[in-house]
Amino acid sequence: MFSWLAQFFSYEFIIRTLVVGVLVSLCASLLGASLVLKRFSMIGDGLSHIGFGALALSAALGAAPLAVSIPLVIIAAFFLIKLSDNSLIKGDAAIALVSTSALAIGVIILSYMTGMNYDIYGYMFGSVIAISSGDLWLSVSAALIVLLLYFIFYNRIFAVTFDENYARATGIKAGRYNMLLAALTAVVIVIGMRMMGAMLISSLIIFPPLTAMRVFKRFKAVVVCSAVLSVVCFFIGIVMSFLVDAPAGASVVVVNLAAFLIAWAVSAGKNLRRA
Repeated sequence: MFSWLAQFFSYEFIIRTLVVGVLVSLCASLLGASLVLKRFSMIGDGLSHIGFGALALSAALGAAPLAVSIPLVIIAAFFLIKLSDNSLIKGDAAIALVSTSALAIGVIILSYMTGMNYDIYGYMFGSVIAISSGDLWLSVSAALIVLLLYFIFYNRIFAVTFDENYARATGIKAGRYNMLLAALTAVVIVIGMRMMGAMLISSLIIFPPLTAMRVFKRFKAVVVCSAVLSVVCFFIGIVMSFLVDAPAGASVVVVNLAAFLIAWAVSAGKNLRRA
């Protein structure tokens, strides 16, 4: 057992993956609780596709991936909010329009650069060896900023999540905090998708809050449970990936799915006994 643990933690890329992954999982679960309740969770999926296009562009330019992708995806998040609020294109349609366009552009860029080989797979489904030392420090800094802003504005985010109209009536600038949620989500998506991939990163936003909601009804309890569950599931997923030589991102999603199914079964059993 101890020899296995020593081997597991002896790989530098595993340490980088765990540090970034735990922070990303924590941030994603906290933001996900609000996004799921606001019925805006698909913005994570949309921004991941946009992030794919931004990463492809940074690769074509030979620039630092995160330094290029983070500002581009934040701008895209603001654009999605404005497009959804102020035009005839609403909600999921606006997300689908922009995200699929960015995904297509990213695929074309990478196909010209790499001939549609392993790099496409890595961008789509993630790679634990994709996080460099430079990416590590930038990711940790960005994640800590996200956590700091979330806790500073927690009360306002809570108000906007549950009753946006009431929040506006009390003087809270709801639009500003919707923008903040979108921007923080954009940052988390970008720093996490190199590891999880464009197709799977949104699962870290959706699964933990949905699982927590099967067990708890109060928002604070859902947030805390979601955060703990997300970190635990990520760690188990990485360990499982190492043991059975499976893709890391997919392993994390499978563990989150198992946790959701267990919580759903327990909740359904309790409801049956009450009936």
